[in-house]
Amino acid sequence: MNTGSDEPGEVAVASDGAGGETPDETRADGARDGQGLGSKAPEFIKARRALHVSWQVGVFVIGLAVVAAGIVMLPLPGPGWVVIFGGMAIWATEFVWAQLVLRWTKRKVTEAAQRALDPAVRRRNITLTSIGLVIVIALVAVYLWKFGVVMPWKIKDQ
Repeated sequence: MNTGSDEPGEVAVASDGAGGETPDETRADGARDGQGLGSKAPEFIKARRALHVSWQVGVFVIGLAVVAAGIVMLPLPGPGWVVIFGGMAIWATEFVWAQLVLRWTKRKVTEAAQRALDPAVRRRNITLTSIGLVIVIALVAVYLWKFGVVMPWKIKDQ
């Protein structure tokens, strides 16, 4: 087995085609992690073109099934968005575009979470929720005062 070194105990690191950058360098998309973009398939699969294409087709089909199930869950009971992002994560194991979409989504969710934790935003949200609740209670009270509680069946006829 060729490890790329003549010295015992040394191990060569396979390049992912990122252009020789170190993990600490910032890439164009702002990521600083050690993971490069591209396929996460095992090396023996990447070494054979037909096997790698088959692997990509399989990953795409499985990811598509998961995303489709998530889309079905949006109007139906179930964690639709979580399942959709799970399918995107499956795609991200093989496709660069899905990795970029997931990085963008994670960044936007983190920014939204930080904004939601801002005390001024929380006070505004609590105030708006309270006003909305008062309006709904007033509308229900007006409806009950005007029409009363009418059962949809006639209890006296039974």
